[in-house]
Amino acid sequence: MLKALPGQFELKTAFAKIYCEPNWKWAKREKPLANFDLFYVWSGAGEVIVNDEPFQVGKGSCFLFRPGDMTSATHHPQKPLVLTYIHFDVDPPYHLIPDRYRVMKETTDFEALLTRYVRLFLVQTYGAEEEARLLLKQLMIHLLRDDQDKPELRSHTHNLQEVIHEVANYIKQHPGEINRVEELAARAHLSPRYFSLKFKELIGQSVQTYMIQAKIERAKHLLHYAGMSVTEVADALGYRDVFFFSRQFKQYTGVSPSEVR
Repeated sequence: MLKALPGQFELKTAFAKIYCEPNWKWAKREKPLANFDLFYVWSGAGEVIVNDEPFQVGKGSCFLFRPGDMTSATHHPQKPLVLTYIHFDVDPPYHLIPDRYRVMKETTDFEALLTRYVRLFLVQTYGAEEEARLLLKQLMIHLLRDDQDKPELRSHTHNLQEVIHEVANYIKQHPGEINRVEELAARAHLSPRYFSLKFKELIGQSVQTYMIQAKIERAKHLLHYAGMSVTEVADALGYRDVFFFSRQFKQYTGVSPSEVR
């Protein structure tokens, strides 16, 4: 479905996020599914049977049932399922249908898309159907990406990206601190050399350049909005020499701090 256009997605009225009752069960179908059904488990534990194949399910379990599938499900009364289901069709031609089942490790973005889809139709949201088709396309891309990536590579790469971006965010939030690369690398639990290499690869700048730009961006804000003098801003951002601060500021912005102020 990677090349399917949003307009090819045909919306169905069967969709919801539900909190299953303790005695809930999904009885075995008498007729096969007539359309696609995206079925995602938020929490709980149970068993889903697809075409006579059982799957033990819990948080992150995600199915894409297809037309012709025979399905049924039960759950543990002490751990009732919370799930979202979305029925839809796709007009041909399309290719690359996501796998029927996977357990998603990274769920935040996927769950946000599911929540947005259901909320669109709770009120008469302008453009709801158009946005819903876009969301379905995004959901299918998430599933196909999950299918294509090797799990061990995805897990390592995602964790590394997350750690590096957390450090980058820390730098932006604390521009006045004097951070050494060794200290930042320690925050990421990486060696300084490997940290520096991955930081430049993922952020697009060296650590030193990123730290300087974080200071300069904060300096522009303080000069323009806080009414602070050039000396006060330089001191607040850890510069011991106001003249060095002014030169560096002009180097990165093209104007002097006093002109901004």
